[in-house]
Amino acid sequence: MTATIDPSVRSLTADSAKNLTLKQVIQTIPKVYFQKDPLKAWRSVLLSVAAVVLGYGAIALSPWFLLPLAWFFTGTALTGFFVVGHDCGHRSFANRRWVNNWVGHLVFLPLIYPFHSWRLLHDIHHRHTNNLDIDNAWAPWTVTEYGQANGALQAIYRGMRGWGWWLASVAHWAVLHFNLNRFEPRDRPKVLRSILLVGGFALVFFPTLAVIAGPWGIVKYWLMPWLGYHFWMSTFTLVHHTLPEIVFQPTATWNEAEAQLSGTLHCDYPRWIELLCHDINVHVPHHISVGIPSYHLRSAYGALQQEWGPLIKHTRFSWQLMKTITGQCHLYHPDLAYQRFADLKHL
Repeated sequence: MTATIDPSVRSLTADSAKNLTLKQVIQTIPKVYFQKDPLKAWRSVLLSVAAVVLGYGAIALSPWFLLPLAWFFTGTALTGFFVVGHDCGHRSFANRRWVNNWVGHLVFLPLIYPFHSWRLLHDIHHRHTNNLDIDNAWAPWTVTEYGQANGALQAIYRGMRGWGWWLASVAHWAVLHFNLNRFEPRDRPKVLRSILLVGGFALVFFPTLAVIAGPWGIVKYWLMPWLGYHFWMSTFTLVHHTLPEIVFQPTATWNEAEAQLSGTLHCDYPRWIELLCHDINVHVPHHISVGIPSYHLRSAYGALQQEWGPLIKHTRFSWQLMKTITGQCHLYHPDLAYQRFADLKHL
């Protein structure tokens, strides 16, 4: 499946994006969509809490053959926790920083995610979206980098770019977010606090769950829903910036407006997923400005479509889409955007 553009809006060439500035694009979004609405923000929290409670109730009451459905629903609901924390990390949840920090930490705890670690690393992704040299979210390896990696790393990379894409978020979480050396010295104290808070939560939560429900309880009530959450984390973040025609650029040729407007993909999912995940799939306006709260993303997207429609890529989630991405989008190619593993003749 390839992305489609709306032909009804004014005509723009692909090269037009190279002449844009991000400020010009932002100015076409009505200011009302940048305004925070506390009622809508806290309503999203209540929706996620209710969905998670419902999910865990389903896990507790379901016969064994319905458990996969209950796990998947609960994992999707937990992804809503992440999206609330995502708004907090971008300071688009509340006006007060301490509210953003505390809510962000609380909703990240069940996910065992250090809030400040994620917030700071995710900011790099936004400032350098689709920059081949800097972006830390699904940037493809070059053929040279792949060739220089050892066999084990090559196998891991092939898995994350292929059939095992849904586990890539777990690797990203484990490798990046608990290493203080990945952060600037000035940021390390707050990162350490987030890590210690997650560690303290884990030291209480897991033994308690084991005592109450046994080892199987940890798998049943935490691990499987957590993997469901990471399925969506991996899928959303992969699809947000990956199609055979979405090009990563080295720093020398990278353009901010082009990357945020044309290097970000809008993908429609089943409505119940979009509801539980607070429209995180409406990703183009979020990359134009992280100051837009999640509950305004659809309206902001409509405004962007009217002005910049031909530069925006829009598709619908399907297994054919995932087959296309995981079957073709493997290694960076300067002319074709991507090169498949199968086309490497010399490695």
